[in-house]
Amino acid sequence: MRRDRKSIVAGNNLSYTAVALLFMSDHGAIIFFGSIIGVVLFFPLSADPLRKIPAERLALWPLTSRERRMVRLLSIWLNPVSWALAALLLWTRVTLGLWMLIAALFAFGFAAPWRYFPHFEITHHRLPAFPTRLNQLLRKNLREMLATLDFYAALVLMLPAAAFRAAGRLPQDALLPLTIVVMLMISTCGLSQFGLDGEGAFTRYRLLPLSGWQILAAKDAVFLLVSLVLTMTLNPAAGLAAAFLILAVGHASSVRRYGDERRWRFGTSHSFALSAAQIVLMIMAAAAVQWRSLALLLCAALYLISTWRYGHILEHQLAEPV
Repeated sequence: MRRDRKSIVAGNNLSYTAVALLFMSDHGAIIFFGSIIGVVLFFPLSADPLRKIPAERLALWPLTSRERRMVRLLSIWLNPVSWALAALLLWTRVTLGLWMLIAALFAFGFAAPWRYFPHFEITHHRLPAFPTRLNQLLRKNLREMLATLDFYAALVLMLPAAAFRAAGRLPQDALLPLTIVVMLMISTCGLSQFGLDGEGAFTRYRLLPLSGWQILAAKDAVFLLVSLVLTMTLNPAAGLAAAFLILAVGHASSVRRYGDERRWRFGTSHSFALSAAQIVLMIMAAAAVQWRSLALLLCAALYLISTWRYGHILEHQLAEPV
């Protein structure tokens, strides 16, 4: 459990932004980002520790029924949320109703009823089909994107914003800043697009009758699609421009990183300088499109140049002997 939760958010663009805001003494923004991260992490942290043990292995443990019940009871306290709930119960400033609500959410996440239905996997069986010969590759990339906490952090922000806009309560001036923050939430995914492919990714990609830029474009297409969906109710043009530069910068890192990411975790960046450059250029791109719409074409051109260049680098890597 300790290894599983080690560095759960470290190295993410959100953590870098939080550190920058800390130095700027912007306490409101720190609380804002911390709240979103906390909401997204709540259910993964609430998971039952015993579910990490394969059922077959757990059945082989030489324990009596009484001992198994004791292990079941003690395993709850391996979960950090259990200790947080105990502390909140003793904190007089937290009302009993609020504590019961948090406890109910924890119980829901701990029991995770959907885990009892192994054949019910939305991300595996209910994805759309793409009208191209890269259909299965695109669906695989989309499954990986939906298995990152970065996507759900952006969703936590996007859904209330969309509801406020539908109700006519979202100021027009808030659309661009919210778009930038939503794109910031998923920007780290652009730095490690092959991170969830596993260690055998090179072998599998060598067997595909595709050039390097096509493999890279299949990853990018999913990121661009998700970006458009997340920013559709805000400022899609600014979101698309930001996505182009996120990918243009991220290609340098993505083609050299395989199998070093974990599902249901935030993405990680191995370079603070690259993350900083990505964040700054992303903000500049979104703001430029707000000022001049032709800036979107420039962002698209920079993206295409990056895809062509790093597609060739990827081809050379795949051509190297195993």
